[in-house]
Amino acid sequence: MSFAMFVAWVLAGVVAGVLAGLVMKRGGYGLKKDIIFGLFGSIGLSWIFRAIGVFTGSGIVVAAIIAFIGAVIPIVVQRKFWPTESAGEEKADKWWRWGLGATVVAVVAWMTLGPVPQPAATAAVIEDKTYAVTPASVKVQAGIVTGEVTAMKVAERVEKGSDRIVSPAKLTATLTLKNTSANQTVRLIEGKLLYIDAQGQPIKLEDARTEPTLKFATYGSERLDPGQEATQSLDVEFPAEALKAKRLKEIRLELAYIPSPFREEKVNFAVSIGAGK
Repeated sequence: MSFAMFVAWVLAGVVAGVLAGLVMKRGGYGLKKDIIFGLFGSIGLSWIFRAIGVFTGSGIVVAAIIAFIGAVIPIVVQRKFWPTESAGEEKADKWWRWGLGATVVAVVAWMTLGPVPQPAATAAVIEDKTYAVTPASVKVQAGIVTGEVTAMKVAERVEKGSDRIVSPAKLTATLTLKNTSANQTVRLIEGKLLYIDAQGQPIKLEDARTEPTLKFATYGSERLDPGQEATQSLDVEFPAEALKAKRLKEIRLELAYIPSPFREEKVNFAVSIGAGK
């Protein structure tokens, strides 16, 4: 049940109670009792009809009519079977009846003809704005470690329509590294990305943003044996300044690693197997 429908039930009961003293001059117990009878009948009959599904899905007008009929019934029954011997209502009571009636009419008119509530503001639509990186893949070499950066792209999240930045730009890619040495093992320490402008100077990130460094925890022991290859996903901060036309010239990858002689030793140990039982 909606709030508007319940209000219609209450208003119908009040209207019936107010009209009772104006239409039926004698036999009533006063404005207060008429309204109580009206509310009791309005809410009671409406609840019964709703419970048995008589006006399920009907509009508020139908609900108001049924509520008004329900309000009239107990008032008429009271006048018919339990009338009061009073000659009529006090003058003050009549004034209250007219005033309350006018108020109810004003409320109904405002609900019907008043301003339509504005719909709630819709949630902002957030979309990913993607910038292509050309070329999308490049070869890298740092001493005995070689590799490739592939599937490079830059994306930021913006509010559709206003282009307000929700999440700053980030560079995503796939980094593949390989130890090309025949006799050395490599222990990867860390990596760092630098965004270089046309003058050869690094483009700085905005304040409070994390420097684009790489950790090689995904390699397990952070070790590459001769000929071994490993792949890692990149997801690092990208400066907004670098998104401007002709601002970014190159991306530099700095790798830190420790090479050491590769050793593979054989160990023999004597064993014996006991007889089965």
